[in-house]
Amino acid sequence: MGRLSNKVAVITGGANGIGLATATRFATEGAKVVITDVNDTNRETALKKIGNGAIFIQQDVSKEADWAMVSRAV
Repeated sequence: MGRLSNKVAVITGGANGIGLATATRFATEGAKVVITDVNDTNRETALKKIGNGAIFIQQDVSKEADWAMVSRAV
């Protein structure tokens, strides 16, 4: 059982770079991970790398309506 079991992590910019590395680490610690990114080009690759049932939501963090989508997902 990981340190983040029974937790949900929402990670913006999660399809690449530091966001992807963070999401992957959180998943290995047991968190259910929701990654968001404005660009969905790397979605499938990122989800496979993260594993543990991670989901992707296309989101522009500067738009309030996009945050409403994320809050409904968790």
